[in-house]
Amino acid sequence: MSETTEGCLLYLITPDRIDDLDDFAIKLDEALSAGEVACVQLRLKGVDDDTIIKAAEKLMPIAHSHDAVFLINDRADLAAKVDADGVHLGQEDGDVPSARTLLGHGKDIGVTCHDSMHLAYKAGDEGANYVAFGAFFPSDTKDTEYRPETDILSVWDEVTELPCVAIGGITPENCRELADAGAHFVAACSSVWNHPEGPAAAVRAFNEALA
Repeated sequence: MSETTEGCLLYLITPDRIDDLDDFAIKLDEALSAGEVACVQLRLKGVDDDTIIKAAEKLMPIAHSHDAVFLINDRADLAAKVDADGVHLGQEDGDVPSARTLLGHGKDIGVTCHDSMHLAYKAGDEGANYVAFGAFFPSDTKDTEYRPETDILSVWDEVTELPCVAIGGITPENCRELADAGAHFVAACSSVWNHPEGPAAAVRAFNEALA
């Protein structure tokens, strides 16, 4: 994910909770089989480390079998422990230099930058591989305190080579707007896992919208 892509690709985030890991693994495989997905981010909340490690060990090979990068949310230490492809850091989840020390230089580090070009420049200067802006739309996944305008994507795309991910309430119906504005990746969670026709149908719809 460390190079700007041609076109805009889907960045898939897991649900906060996975009650049945075996069942979810099947759904993930079906979703990744349905179309191109650049990245899978494991984002579990309110669980212990062993649960995250077990999920990573189950799901990472599935992501890799479909040529998707596998990242762990927040926890650079656990990403290093399971040899994930990298980590995604929120503003409260450690810093890029510390994560780089844990992970080494061959891994991806992404940073949530909300609606702030300043935070994005800082992340880039510290060696992040991508930055994330959002939330661009109301989200069912998490509270949306920050609501940038889409022109932040256009400005970022014009002034830097560092890829950016758009996050927050993104669906197959609204993702094209963000891609056209300059997003290199669009992140989706509930719009995939809660899609009325299932996750595979959602991935197909995203791929069609982004084509």
